[in-house]
Amino acid sequence: MDLKILTYIFVGASFALYFGIAIWAKAGSTGEFYAAGRGVHPVANGMATAADWMSAASFISMAGLIAFMGYDASLFLMGWTGGYVLLALLLAPYLRKFGKFTVPEFVGDRFYSTSARIVAVICLIVASITYVIGQVKGIGVAFSRFLEVDFVTGLWIGMAIVAVYAIMGGMKGVTYTQIAQYCVLISAYTVPAIFISLNLTGNPIPGLGLFSGTEDGTPILAKLNQVIGDLGFGEYTAQKRSTIDLVFYTMSLMIGTAGLPHVIIRFFTVPKVRDARASAGWALVFIAILYTTAPAVGAMARLNLMNAIQVGEVGAPDGNLAYEERPQWFKNWETTGLLKFEDKNGDGRIQYYNDKNPDFAAKAAAWGWKGNEMVKVDRDIMVLANPEVAQLPNWVIALVAAGGLAAALSTAAGLLLAISSSVSHDLLKSTFMPDISEKNELLAARLAMAVAIVIAGFLGMHPPGFAAQTVALAFGLAASSIFPVLMMGIFSKKMNNSGAVAGMLTGITTTLVYIFTYKGWFFIPGTAMLPNTPDSWFLGISPEAFGTVGAILNFIVAFVVMNMTAPVPEEIEAMVEDIRIPKGAGAAQDH
Repeated sequence: MDLKILTYIFVGASFALYFGIAIWAKAGSTGEFYAAGRGVHPVANGMATAADWMSAASFISMAGLIAFMGYDASLFLMGWTGGYVLLALLLAPYLRKFGKFTVPEFVGDRFYSTSARIVAVICLIVASITYVIGQVKGIGVAFSRFLEVDFVTGLWIGMAIVAVYAIMGGMKGVTYTQIAQYCVLISAYTVPAIFISLNLTGNPIPGLGLFSGTEDGTPILAKLNQVIGDLGFGEYTAQKRSTIDLVFYTMSLMIGTAGLPHVIIRFFTVPKVRDARASAGWALVFIAILYTTAPAVGAMARLNLMNAIQVGEVGAPDGNLAYEERPQWFKNWETTGLLKFEDKNGDGRIQYYNDKNPDFAAKAAAWGWKGNEMVKVDRDIMVLANPEVAQLPNWVIALVAAGGLAAALSTAAGLLLAISSSVSHDLLKSTFMPDISEKNELLAARLAMAVAIVIAGFLGMHPPGFAAQTVALAFGLAASSIFPVLMMGIFSKKMNNSGAVAGMLTGITTTLVYIFTYKGWFFIPGTAMLPNTPDSWFLGISPEAFGTVGAILNFIVAFVVMNMTAPVPEEIEAMVEDIRIPKGAGAAQDH
């Protein structure tokens, strides 16, 4: 069957499922809108949490970055999975035991301060909006390719679909939609990976195929090192990023994961504290399926791309693919604007080399080289294009389309829900309009989500990087502001409201300023104060990694201010003691 028809069938069927669930699970109260009525089974919540957490950055972008960054991209694998373990062990059970709807609500009550609640809302919105930009980028990439429209049109189509089921269903609808989306996305990720691993190595398990031999017996990683080395690129398995940046980047992703509000609020949906722990464990199992497959997907995607473009003797001008003979997948992605070719020397061939490699200059003169002719290969296309490049059956390509959309839509919905809950529940109900009716609070939550969708859509049209890079910035913002205040709120009875507020403001401000200094103010091109290069970074720490520094400053400032201001009231200390130390295995653990 024709690819376009199959894509419409797979994507259309998945959307019909999402809409059906949203209608069935429409939220009728604030309890259902914010926390799904606290009636979600731990296994179901684990699956929904996995879908919420494995965003477009995980499904679409991470393997693309692994494909081009090689060894250095291991920081995403270590940071995101390690962060989830931190979240499950250090935060989720205690926050569920506290028994509230949102993260700012915990901060406001624990630090007995409206100011602390408002600052937490601001930090949450800043981190969540930045995160959702990455999801919007993924949505635009997927829709633009498989609906054969430009990136911006695809973006707004996707945001309209999110609006329908997220605004209608709230947390209740989003939870059950995310369960369906997990099933779609994990099938879409693993099935083509199995096919490609079999094609390249004969091994059906992608993770093992990564270390298996290709047709000529060369291990796939060694083969990849050879192929990209011939094109002037550095060894795939070599470290290129500085060690301090790798460490700080990984740590930023870890503690940022543990501080992300859209994941934390998932643990408010289960009936008991023990269920929060159980759902965290189940989520880790579901997440591991994708994360153990991603390195193989990235490496195999890079090898397939190089082989598809470089035909014949690598490095010779007549060994490059003739542009007129380019395959259909190449034409398809050119339509989106995410893959671009420019014939600079007029020979009609696609020449793709690392023209920044000094050793390449001598070779280039032989065939009238005038610069790299693949002027754009967006990293975010790699997973979606991989099945086409590998010439897999059309139904597999259509399945990947549905999976990519499921990943982006699931996390976008969770983030938008976190934003709307903070605005309606923490700003309106708990701060400025305490007498608002439940009906009006629910209406305010839906309006806040609609506004957030529009803002995220506009910002997503000009993201500050690839989906995973943009998400990394969001993790840095969460790491520098939300994670420290949650840790201090749970594990330090002496931390007072002044210290918490000062710490959050210090962390979020320093991290934002650092990001804007190198990325541009509000991500507008040409507004950066310094070049975004390792030579100009502070101690060689990239903007994506600076969340670790922001978190350290947050802790330091919080404890300094705490020691200079009034102590915590006794009743707050007793509340912290009750949250952190169970009084028994029975009723005390089951509130």
